[in-house]
Amino acid sequence: MQAFVVPTATSRTIDGLVWQERPVPTPGAGEVLIRTRAVGLNPVDYKVVEEGVAAWTFPHTLGLDVAGVIQQVGPGVTAFQPGQRVCGHGNLAVNGAFAESVVATAAALAPIPVGVSFEQAAGSLCAGLTAYQALFRKANLANVRTVLIHAGAGGVGSMALQLAKAAGKRVLTTVSAGKQAFVAPLHPDACLDYRQVNVTREVRRLTAGHGVDLVVNTIGHPEKDLPRLAYNGQLVCVLDTPTQVDPAQALTVSNLDLGGAHRSGDPAQVADLGRMTADLLARVAQKQVDPLVTQILTPADLGTGLQRIKDHRVVGKLVVRFD
Repeated sequence: MQAFVVPTATSRTIDGLVWQERPVPTPGAGEVLIRTRAVGLNPVDYKVVEEGVAAWTFPHTLGLDVAGVIQQVGPGVTAFQPGQRVCGHGNLAVNGAFAESVVATAAALAPIPVGVSFEQAAGSLCAGLTAYQALFRKANLANVRTVLIHAGAGGVGSMALQLAKAAGKRVLTTVSAGKQAFVAPLHPDACLDYRQVNVTREVRRLTAGHGVDLVVNTIGHPEKDLPRLAYNGQLVCVLDTPTQVDPAQALTVSNLDLGGAHRSGDPAQVADLGRMTADLLARVAQKQVDPLVTQILTPADLGTGLQRIKDHRVVGKLVVRFD
């Protein structure tokens, strides 16, 4: 089979990645073999190339998000069968999804509902699951009325915006002027152009001076969000967390690492990836959320797609379709 690989340990750039003939993998206990039909492209896909992963052997096949058809099930797998449409977010420490066939942990997968395409499924995973985990695993929404979501035009931000609106929350989002038209159909309650306004001042103004109940930070510099939070507020960070928090504010700060479930060694956490994926895809099928796939590429354009993501030249989601 053909796979998109990091050929050697010294290959640390996107232009060093190559398509290469690799053996078709065999599923082990608790695993399935998937015939790839679509994969989602994410910033983490090029970042792990540049940073390296100690667990890799080479050549290493890239890719975390796969949607396809089960070809074979390994020992102990009873929840799935050959011919079933499935998708899931994989483990970056092992060979991944940018290949004609991929082995995946069955517990982390979910069936693709009727009416959801392979491309929609693949495009929903990394960003969508990160947003889902932020809102429905890390945050407690019981007393949340207002939410600030950074980078509303980005993959995680756009999915978090839709999920928060579907949950009945008032949503503010930071979006540059050039991307506000893209975000407008998602119906945020306010778009803050972070290049033109003082975000903290605007948040305070829009919340009668109280601040928001929840911030989903996908951009770093989380200390800037602390004065934007209301008393008892919650801050969920996809990147780094603030080093100091004023205890008088009674704030809750959470860090999010979606793929860490695979590395935890805890089967319950891996299985939760599958549960989150199933619920997220049900919401896609019900048209509560849209992964906003803006372009479908061919495998030959996979490297170009990663470079465009790195260069911040993408709005919405890039997906690669396999024949």
